[in-house]
Amino acid sequence: MTFISEHFLLQSAAAKRLYHEYAAQQPILDFHCHLSPRDIAENRRFANLTEIWLDGDHYKWRAMRANGMEERFCTGNASPYEKFMAWARTVPHTLGNPLFHWTHLELLRYFSIDELLNEESAKKIWELAGVRLQDDDLSVHGILKRFGVTAVCTTDDPADSLEHHEKIAKSGIGTTVYPTFRPDAALRTEDPSAFAHWTKRLSAAANVHIARFRDFLDALRKRHDDFHARGCRISDHGLNVCPPPGCTETQAAALFDKVISQNPISPEESANFAGFLMVYFGQLDAEKGWTKQLHLGALRNANSRALATLGRDTGFDSIGDWQQIPSLAAYLDHLDRESMLPRMILYNLNPADNYAVATLAASFTQEGIRGKVQLGSGWWFLDQKEGIEWQLRALSNCGLLANFVGMVTDSRSFLSFPRHEYFRRVLCNLLGSDMEAGLLPNDIALVGSMARNICHANAAEFLRLPRSVPRG
Repeated sequence: MTFISEHFLLQSAAAKRLYHEYAAQQPILDFHCHLSPRDIAENRRFANLTEIWLDGDHYKWRAMRANGMEERFCTGNASPYEKFMAWARTVPHTLGNPLFHWTHLELLRYFSIDELLNEESAKKIWELAGVRLQDDDLSVHGILKRFGVTAVCTTDDPADSLEHHEKIAKSGIGTTVYPTFRPDAALRTEDPSAFAHWTKRLSAAANVHIARFRDFLDALRKRHDDFHARGCRISDHGLNVCPPPGCTETQAAALFDKVISQNPISPEESANFAGFLMVYFGQLDAEKGWTKQLHLGALRNANSRALATLGRDTGFDSIGDWQQIPSLAAYLDHLDRESMLPRMILYNLNPADNYAVATLAASFTQEGIRGKVQLGSGWWFLDQKEGIEWQLRALSNCGLLANFVGMVTDSRSFLSFPRHEYFRRVLCNLLGSDMEAGLLPNDIALVGSMARNICHANAAEFLRLPRSVPRG
């Protein structure tokens, strides 16, 4: 039964032409993901569908729990086949959820399985996929080559050693893999014990003895330098709300001394400390010509019972509802006044804030740079058809869609590269619909060139990644 047809999601003749002639063949530059550098370095092979498809996938876990499945089938000790069968029983209940689209798109693109997944088809699909997983083109390196992935930017803590990136650089694979500098742990002062532990890790990675706040800043700068030497040109921050600037170094140093001495500080003090560091990180990025990413608006770990029993990143998060714009505007303005505003991508999780973030981004420009600060792609709960369309409309109405840097997988799974195909089909369908409605000119070359650039060329130009990563 064919569900993912040649013209999946393409609802007009113009959309079909845009996708098949301009978008489909573009290579993939996945500049934000959570893929494992170790798996890439070791060219991991996966034993079964559960290993490659279900392990660590909190999207699927959320759906399974919503369908009443026991936790042992998600994060528990059920066998790989039992977990897969629990997912197969859930899939028919995901009609209308993007998981239904992604599931069947991935089965077709990776395993050539053109069959709906359910309890009856599960055993056959498990066996067919298991055989295919033994082939070289479904090893990690094989997958990257098969999907035309020119570059991947992983997400890395400043305290990480980067040893796997060193190994990848020497491997000779066709995909260039860059680290991304994500110093979220440097802002987590609400738990003094955890902060002190991470600071010791940072000290060891940077080979800088940290006794005072200036040492802490020096260690962060050293790791920023180390990441740059390894090809990194992008930083990233996961924030509820961008903390406000204004805290002085003297004030931040006093707060650091309190926390490192295992004394608690107030939420307001923690926000002030984070605000100082965010300005510091912005300056570091601007000095080296990096692009800064801000992921804004996630309410993480809403279920405290689940957090206590299962830990972070297990699927108990939601969209937050905070006032984003005042502190974000103050942050961008502070860096701009100091001539230290790097190129920036703002990922917004609450769709109610799309227009506010898009208009704020368009308020910060620089001669010679197209879309210096821009609204990033729909992410997490918004990386589905409707969420993507909302983001594209907000960016188009309030800025220049032609400058958009396009989609990222934001995924831990090597089966997620069809997310780029999904995005491209949604993009082309939106543009094609506007062409047929007379809202865009019936000029396939004009509109098609814009679609093509959004799929790859804009990101390559904007991010300025080095062509190769230094070895050793």
